[in-house]
Amino acid sequence: MNYVIRGNNLEVTDALRSFIEKKISRLEKYFNTPPSADAHISLSVIRDDHKVEVTIPFPGVLVRAEEKSADMYASIDLVVEKLERQIRKYKTKINRKLRQEGSLRSQLVENENTTNAFVNGEDVPIEVVRTKRFHLKPMDVEEAIMQMELLGHHFFVFSNAETDKVNVVYRRKDGRYGLIEPE
Repeated sequence: MNYVIRGNNLEVTDALRSFIEKKISRLEKYFNTPPSADAHISLSVIRDDHKVEVTIPFPGVLVRAEEKSADMYASIDLVVEKLERQIRKYKTKINRKLRQEGSLRSQLVENENTTNAFVNGEDVPIEVVRTKRFHLKPMDVEEAIMQMELLGHHFFVFSNAETDKVNVVYRRKDGRYGLIEPE
């Protein structure tokens, strides 16, 4: 696995880089073959908060987590623990799902875009700061919810395997899930 480590408001020392690589490499044990993905690690310090964000596009799933604490090394430990929980949860669910029918695959590509909108009688520029494009592999609602949770998002767009239509699952304020289907 390749490590792309970026520091915001701090210098990434060799010791810190070595610690990160050692900790993140623990995730490779969950896969039969070592992933060739780039692990993107962003470190930042704002006031007394040491924040670590990690994004790893493993085969078939994008894993992302962030943690912050008063110590950078503690934040790294916390984010690796969170990633391990996500991967274990994913592998358990996918193994159960594979026994039933198929597998989960989703790849995200990000682009920037800007557009304008007509609001209150005025032409107001609305800035779209991120565009995500991804393959809509047919999946069931349970797989879509699992992918949404793994990404840490509040909604997920997917192609419903049962209806062959684009659907959206979302997390409701009460913690349960909703499904949006076209008529």
